[in-house]
Amino acid sequence: MIAVLQRVREARVEVGGAVVGQIGQGFLMLVCAEPTDSEAIAEKLVAKVLKLRVFSDEAGKMNRSLQDVGGGLLIVSQFTLAADTNGGNRPSFTGAAPSELGRKLYEHTLAFARQQHPVVANGEFGADMQVHLINDGPVTIPMRMNG
Repeated sequence: MIAVLQRVREARVEVGGAVVGQIGQGFLMLVCAEPTDSEAIAEKLVAKVLKLRVFSDEAGKMNRSLQDVGGGLLIVSQFTLAADTNGGNRPSFTGAAPSELGRKLYEHTLAFARQQHPVVANGEFGADMQVHLINDGPVTIPMRMNG
């Protein structure tokens, strides 16, 4: 799975002008399933994200995790993370999982995250979403999780 984490002061997702997911301090996690991904890989990704130490401690060092600070996790599906821009000017998205598998793994990611962490919000799979955020730092971390 491919993910991009953005440490945020706040973030929200709107669909059709209505807010469908919103958090305060925490992570906006854009996520893309690939064809060979599994539920185990999704769980491994969530576990890593929850423990990643990129929030400041009392000394101002990035030494605290999302769990340590009690922050929110806003998970948004984004198949364009699998873009291949090597040929021509129009990206290819064949590296993304087919829609049915992508939806299944996105929903599993959400369910597992909610089992592990108390504050989890989400976007809407396949929807035209508007994502609003205040990037904190900025801290933006690309991740790829394999089996």
